[in-house]
Amino acid sequence: MEWTRKKLIKSYLEFFKSKNHKEIPNASLIPRNDPTVLFTTAGMHPLVPYLLGQKHPLGKLLVNVQKCIRTTDIDEVGDSCHHTFFEMLGNWSLGDYWKEGAIKHTFEFHTKILKIPLERYAISCFAGDKDAKKDLESAKVWESLGIPKERIAFLPKKDNWWGPAGNTGPCGPDTEQFYWVSESKPPKNFDPKNKSWVEIGNDVLMQYVKNEKGEYIEAAQKNVDFGGGVERTLALLNGLDDNYLTKIWKPIIEKIEKLSEKKYEDYKKDMRIIADHVKASVMIIADSGVPSNSGQGYVARRLIRRAIRYGRNINLENFITNVAEPVFNIYDDYEHLKEKKKEIMEELEKEEKNFSKTIERGMKIFEKISGKKLSGKDTFLLYQSYGFPIEMTIELAKEKKIHVDENDFRNELKKHQELSKTASAGTFKSGLADNSEKTTKLHTATHLLNQALREVLKEDIRQKGSNINAERLRFDFNFPRKLTAEEIKKVEILVNKKISESLSVKREEMSLKEALSSGAGGEFGTKYPEVVSVYTIENFSKEICTGPHVKNTKQIGKFKIIKEESSSAGVRRIRAVLDPKTQED
Repeated sequence: MEWTRKKLIKSYLEFFKSKNHKEIPNASLIPRNDPTVLFTTAGMHPLVPYLLGQKHPLGKLLVNVQKCIRTTDIDEVGDSCHHTFFEMLGNWSLGDYWKEGAIKHTFEFHTKILKIPLERYAISCFAGDKDAKKDLESAKVWESLGIPKERIAFLPKKDNWWGPAGNTGPCGPDTEQFYWVSESKPPKNFDPKNKSWVEIGNDVLMQYVKNEKGEYIEAAQKNVDFGGGVERTLALLNGLDDNYLTKIWKPIIEKIEKLSEKKYEDYKKDMRIIADHVKASVMIIADSGVPSNSGQGYVARRLIRRAIRYGRNINLENFITNVAEPVFNIYDDYEHLKEKKKEIMEELEKEEKNFSKTIERGMKIFEKISGKKLSGKDTFLLYQSYGFPIEMTIELAKEKKIHVDENDFRNELKKHQELSKTASAGTFKSGLADNSEKTTKLHTATHLLNQALREVLKEDIRQKGSNINAERLRFDFNFPRKLTAEEIKKVEILVNKKISESLSVKREEMSLKEALSSGAGGEFGTKYPEVVSVYTIENFSKEICTGPHVKNTKQIGKFKIIKEESSSAGVRRIRAVLDPKTQED
């Protein structure tokens, strides 16, 4: 019996619904109100406020299948199992069942629903260290289910520990499940270093909270987060040791084979990278990550250009949209892909044409280079300023019998990466989501801004996106033109007036239908669960939101708009800050 993507997802959701879990929507790849990461990297990402203790409108037991983007493993893409875009099976207990319940659910799903034979199953648990004890509890539960001691490995923090996402917050051991992929008989003992043991799932057990002193204390609310990759699970269930042979990849690979007139067996790495990067680009653009020189758009641009570069290795030209075509059929259950297909294809085609021009410009620069040696700085200039891949530089240099100092180039690249890392440290230091006091105040100020824009501009203003950190807020909204200086001033005055009126901020839970009929606003294009949190700022604003918020507007302080600009066609962007001297704690 062949497992398909849709069958796996349906089986997973139905199993956990039978265990009283409520399904939550598949969130956008571009996180809402979270400046700490560019993309949704895991199913837990949209749930951060609830992992920190806020009550979820649908209760303590949740399940979904979440689309994710991870770029940390980009150098691994090209092997049989790493992907930039993937779907994650996820279920959560927010202070409900604990280790025993989590492990029993995972075991039952793997062995009863997916029919994974026990002889091909192995487990890892946390070995313990100075911060936290050895996780014997989880091991005992696994043993009670029939897993022999020889198949349970205790591994250190680098292998079996999650979090905290930032410097402080929830964290704890995890227990991972492995599947023996080789056709040979599985060994009696589980050796995690043996590549034939492939991870199929992971239960993260948020047992501790790391405080500002660096101490690990027992968490008041203990959470469980299970994660399992759809792509990898599908390959294993179908007896394949290569994810790209499953039906969620094969049509793309076959299209590349047809266009290049080459066989996958002979060009695996090139074809895998092309397939992966094109699929990821389609998904990023679908969630408004239009190719650009910053943020999510920059990642989309780099992925498309990387795909083009590897396409050159197999003589592909003007191929991106053709390779993208099968993605829409594979994921035909994603309505937004159908709706945005024309726009996505246009962006891909435009980006490919632009990169062709970039290559031409780089070629002209290259032609001007004289001498018998190309320094690292020259090579890096071609790479950084013209998007000219190092491999292409080396290839052209060989033709002209010019030596490329690759080590010097790597040093220049490393220096640049260190500078970038330092520059972005402030963005990422808060962790998965910043729920600090300053961010909370700015979050509430965003609601005031949204309503003030409606009242001043007399239009049906809808939020199109936001990004908030401890220093400033950024708010995108639909509007056809630049705001006048007078309009900006009126908005600012109205927001500050409402802050000074000491308005109460109240949170309620209600059905989505009830929330919308009561006049509560929401972010355009966002999928909401059946039950939602609604925040009302006394007689002024009413929005569907997950938080966090202040209790009273007087806590916010003085609001100041520092910039108003275009974000994209028909969308304006406002950046604003708060004066720390005026904030009341």
